[in-house]
Amino acid sequence: MLIVHHLGNSQSERVVWLLEELALPYRLVRYERDPATRLAPSAYKALHAFGTAPVLDDGDLRLTESGAIVEYVIHTHGAGRFSLRPGAPNYADFLFWWHFANGSMMPAAMTNGLVARLGGGDDPLARSLSARLDLAYDMVEARLKNVPYFAGEELTGADILMLFPLTTMRRFSPRDISGYPAIQAYLQRVGARPAYQRAMAKAEPNLAPMLS
Repeated sequence: MLIVHHLGNSQSERVVWLLEELALPYRLVRYERDPATRLAPSAYKALHAFGTAPVLDDGDLRLTESGAIVEYVIHTHGAGRFSLRPGAPNYADFLFWWHFANGSMMPAAMTNGLVARLGGGDDPLARSLSARLDLAYDMVEARLKNVPYFAGEELTGADILMLFPLTTMRRFSPRDISGYPAIQAYLQRVGARPAYQRAMAKAEPNLAPMLS
């Protein structure tokens, strides 16, 4: 059976959501963050060298990195569901948003959160770095004005990866999304999915999903 090592308030919620969408059996092992540092506890850091979430066990295999885990599960256990093949008309959109999630939006959100913590203020570099997150949100808003999901008409792995920086990541890098109506509508669409509701109830039983 698949085992998901889930760190509270982390990207590992993506894996839980995917497994619920695929209706795959799994065991969830939940770890609380260190109350002082708000980082992973020593037990979680001991799971693998880099010490970050998520971590997935599949028999003797231990896999990390949310993008890698999502791709592995989709193709190894999910019969390719939530993926697109080359030649599909929206294949390039699917690839772009899949990689934009961790390649551009997450780094921008993390940098923005660090700049705020360090009191970047009027420093030109700090302003430039924070502007990247503004641009990312503008790009997401423009995309979701035209399609219900990132790859087009149907939920895909691109949504599994893109949702986290729009929701839980805002606990670390606060963002007012009241000026983004398409993003708000998208979050409500995802929030209405039974699999997402089940996933968040299991992954974060004491926290309401950040869907507004």
